Amino acid sequence: MAGVTALTFAALCLPLLGAVLAPFLVRVLGANAAWPLSLAPLLAFAHFASLLPAISDGEVITGGYAWVPSFDLRFSWLLDGLSVTFALLITGIGMLIVLYSGGYLKGHPNQGRFFSFIFLFMGAMLGIVVSDSLLMLVVFWELTSITSFLLIGFDHEREAARRAALQALVVTGGGGLLLLAGLLLIWSTTNATDLSTLLQAGDLLRANPYYLAILILILGGAFTKSAQFPFHFWLPNAMEAPTPVSAYLHSATMVKAGVYLLMRLNPVMGGTLAWETLLPLFGGVTLIVGTLLAIRQTDLKLQLAYTTVSSLGLLVLLTGFGAPYAIEAAALYLVAHSLFKGALFMVAGIVDHETGTRDITKLRGLRTAMPLTFAAALAAAISMGGLPPFFGFLAKEEIYAALAHADPRSIVFTLVAVVSNALMFAVGFAVALKPFLGPVLKTPHHPHEAPPLLWGGPVVLALLGLVGAIFSAAAHRYISSPTASAIRGSSSLIEISLIPHFGVPLLLSILTIALGTLVYWRIDLARLTMATILRKLGPGPDRGFDSFITGLIRLSVRVTRFVQPGRLELYITCTFLCVAATLLVPLWLFGEMPMLPAWPARVQIHEWAIFLLAVLGLVSVVIARDRLTAIVSLGVQGFSVAIIFLLFGAPDLSFTQFMVETLSVVILALVMTRLQLAPTDRRPLGQRIFDGSIAIACGCGFSLLLMKATQTPFNSALTEFFSTYSKTIAHGANVVNVIIVDFRGTDTLGEIAVVAISGVSILALIRIRAQTERKLAENDPDVPEDLGVERP
Repeated sequence: MAGVTALTFAALCLPLLGAVLAPFLVRVLGANAAWPLSLAPLLAFAHFASLLPAISDGEVITGGYAWVPSFDLRFSWLLDGLSVTFALLITGIGMLIVLYSGGYLKGHPNQGRFFSFIFLFMGAMLGIVVSDSLLMLVVFWELTSITSFLLIGFDHEREAARRAALQALVVTGGGGLLLLAGLLLIWSTTNATDLSTLLQAGDLLRANPYYLAILILILGGAFTKSAQFPFHFWLPNAMEAPTPVSAYLHSATMVKAGVYLLMRLNPVMGGTLAWETLLPLFGGVTLIVGTLLAIRQTDLKLQLAYTTVSSLGLLVLLTGFGAPYAIEAAALYLVAHSLFKGALFMVAGIVDHETGTRDITKLRGLRTAMPLTFAAALAAAISMGGLPPFFGFLAKEEIYAALAHADPRSIVFTLVAVVSNALMFAVGFAVALKPFLGPVLKTPHHPHEAPPLLWGGPVVLALLGLVGAIFSAAAHRYISSPTASAIRGSSSLIEISLIPHFGVPLLLSILTIALGTLVYWRIDLARLTMATILRKLGPGPDRGFDSFITGLIRLSVRVTRFVQPGRLELYITCTFLCVAATLLVPLWLFGEMPMLPAWPARVQIHEWAIFLLAVLGLVSVVIARDRLTAIVSLGVQGFSVAIIFLLFGAPDLSFTQFMVETLSVVILALVMTRLQLAPTDRRPLGQRIFDGSIAIACGCGFSLLLMKATQTPFNSALTEFFSTYSKTIAHGANVVNVIIVDFRGTDTLGEIAVVAISGVSILALIRIRAQTERKLAENDPDVPEDLGVERP
């Protein structure tokens, strides 16, 4: 087990190692750096593949390292059928994407940076699917949002790329906050800090009184990440990223993170009315909306992107449907979609790379020039259309076996699935056939077959879809059945093969193929019809996002102008109002007003003199006609307070007060005279009364709070602690000094830093003033007009 733990940790670190090495290898090897870099995901893939025999036998592998033991926080992982399947997809397709990127971005000046981003993204996604710790799950979840932002906005000089990156970050980042709140609720109500503990709790979450709130928060995180309606708009816009990013994003990584989370939590949150209502509802709407919008597109990548939206909706629908075969269908379609969608996206990138366009209306006759690309595209489209002998056929058969029931709910979702699958059939074959068949059309670049780094990826993925279906028994034993068992939370056996389900599922398959063929035959008419419908419907969620961001910016500007108008006087007034309210309101509201102390029997004459001096200083500050007099009067009051400290047995505090008051008066006097501010304070009477009232309220508040504190029983725990340990730990006899310098050393260092920075700032102001005056004396024309200095 120790060996597995070490190897798993190494496998998780390999993408991060690739991110560090990528810029150096690209600088030395150029595009050929893709070959050594691909070893990182390949080795990680080999490790996770080596766990398949144990996982297929029902073993669950956990491990990790303590991070914050006092809070039971660990860097830990959970490896079962679901997480290992995702890990294999992430690392396996990731390896092909690294090689593909080497050919696609050959000669790009920022190829090294791109490789670093793609490896960071790979590591973040791998962290999500293997994390056992809830905290680490959140950390990696947010890291995928950040790294996808970098990848989508890779071509940052284009406005469209910057907008798409920001949109993805805002939507998925906002969902991440919802997920964090949901997991914190789970943590606080179940005391479970990791998934392995939570998954063994049975009905603990379903019986939780906060179940509905937790569910809504979890769905918010999952739906935004996996682009469920109405948050689907960010995913097609993410096509502004380079094609390797699109292929990786849509096949095996970020967009499936939400689906993974729902599948992972199904054993402890599924089976309820809310779960089986919300997931099929939003998944079904996303399924049909995605395919209808896909028909409208002419860009190859956008067509595939919208079908990804619909596929994610189908996975969510199946995860929450709650019928026999539904979980098995979700497990099969998860794998099938990763294989055929990754291949088709790479094909779209090859076509764009070799011809200079992705517009399907401007592409024809590429079959002769690009035979390998055409073969890979056709094989992937057959799987996407659910035709034998590919893995997509097995998934489609299981989907119809799960949905085809006689109750009204099943009938509705079955009709949605048939129509959507037919439209996906049409789009898949449009991408695979339209650019390659027919007479040759002139393209911006002369078409020719891509280099092996480009066509290798789609060919491998297409062949895997074929091999997985032919050897379905082995695929189910090691991949499909363990995945379904982990999603269900109990043993699940998948037996579907190339022999279809006879009866209603077979009829639905035939209906899907017939309807899809009809739409493909009249796809231009279907595209025009959808364009007309969408135009009549008006702006969609994408425009709504722009309106939301614009409104948010305008609101933030108005709020900022209201709370930050640029007037220091207003800031100080608000601060002291809050201080007065904080001190007085709780005392009055909770009946904690102190009892007024009895007047002392004897007051020494010198004490009266000091108090009188302090009052005279206060009156002098209030009636002073210029600021310099007010500063000196304020110093008199401060010195009086220092003498009071001295008389009442606090010489250290008195000395500190003397030093502070002396420095304050000197520095303020120097600054005021050098800056030549207005010599008088011309506030109206009403303003003076208002400011005085605030000052009196703050003073009364502090006085009442201190009186209340002195009237409570004294707790000597801290006194005894400092008296006991000042000498033994800090080696100091002066307890006050030890507290300030040792026990509160960091706090004191911060205070010193603040004072030092303030002093440096004041010195800078004075020096700038002196330099400005010297330039004015020399009649320098370059003196700015906004320094507030009058020219001679």
